[in-house]
Amino acid sequence: MDYLGDISIAHAKGGRRGKAVIPSETMRDQIDDLQRRVSKEIEEAGTLAELDEVRIKYLGKKGELTNLLKAVGSLPKEERPEFGAKVNSLREAIETGLREKSGYLDRKALDEKVRREVADVTLPGNLPEIGSLHPITKALREIVQIFYGMGFTVYESREAETDEMNFVKLNLAPGHPARDAQDTLYLTDTTLLRTHTSPGQIRGMLEMEGRLPVRFIVPGRVYRRDPFDASHSPVFHQVEGLVIDRHITFEDLKGCFLEFARGFFGPDTQIRLRPSYFPFTEPSAEIDVSCTICRGRGCQVCSRTGWLELSGAGMVHPRVIRNGGYDPEEVTGFAFGFGLDRAAMLKWGIDDLRVLFENDLRFLTQFEGL
Repeated sequence: MDYLGDISIAHAKGGRRGKAVIPSETMRDQIDDLQRRVSKEIEEAGTLAELDEVRIKYLGKKGELTNLLKAVGSLPKEERPEFGAKVNSLREAIETGLREKSGYLDRKALDEKVRREVADVTLPGNLPEIGSLHPITKALREIVQIFYGMGFTVYESREAETDEMNFVKLNLAPGHPARDAQDTLYLTDTTLLRTHTSPGQIRGMLEMEGRLPVRFIVPGRVYRRDPFDASHSPVFHQVEGLVIDRHITFEDLKGCFLEFARGFFGPDTQIRLRPSYFPFTEPSAEIDVSCTICRGRGCQVCSRTGWLELSGAGMVHPRVIRNGGYDPEEVTGFAFGFGLDRAAMLKWGIDDLRVLFENDLRFLTQFEGL
């Protein structure tokens, strides 16, 4: 294919007598020879890199056509117009030829790529990995549904709390020895990262403005200056529960928690209550559930006792009821709180708290579909 075609010699009118002026034979021969060589080299260029070499060779700053154009000044005046027109016409022809050949090489490379990369539509596709809920999220959603079924709502309280709400309103006055059990992360002298979800009891009651019944759970993150090991973390999750109404008894607490334990751990789960002490409940108890591993028969996980400690609970202290805007002479209530992370560990037999926070897909993918 001839990318340049024929560039005929133009005859320009010039000279003082108006006669046709034709460049010298030597100059015309140089142009004709250059045209033939450029056309041949463009034709033979098999890649874009080779084509670019042709462009530089003839049209570059030191290219042959550029040098030929510089020679115009050495010609007689009457020959310069026609010779200059001839060289410029050749330049345009070369540029056109380079563009056409470049387009041809682009199409050829694309066709070759298409032939080489033909997709086999019968092969199965590469499906993207689909994420799943974290085990803590799964556990929380299941817990929320269980308590929804018992008439509870969810109250979300703040994580940055005041000392008054986190301690004082919960019957933990300044200097109270029970504060020592919650090494606290203070933001200022009067604000801190909450050490438990129990401040939500006070805030939730105050927002109810004396209406009955009060029945909600408070899930969320809590913060303590604990080490990060197999059973402790400085950041963990709790679920708080609160019921305030007339004629609420300790038996209601036991029945409510048993319903939750059987809904979450299985219908054969048993609970037991052991006397304990919490400043914001009176009387208070620790709640154990039958071991989720051995089902109460005794194993290494439950230290051969058949029981696993899960929650603290008790009847709400009259002072806390009053701080929440209710009259303890007219209403009573119970409260409980347990670690969401621990509940998830017991439910699925996880023996190290740290794996819940390490984002290891080998661990997390085991909970897909649960």
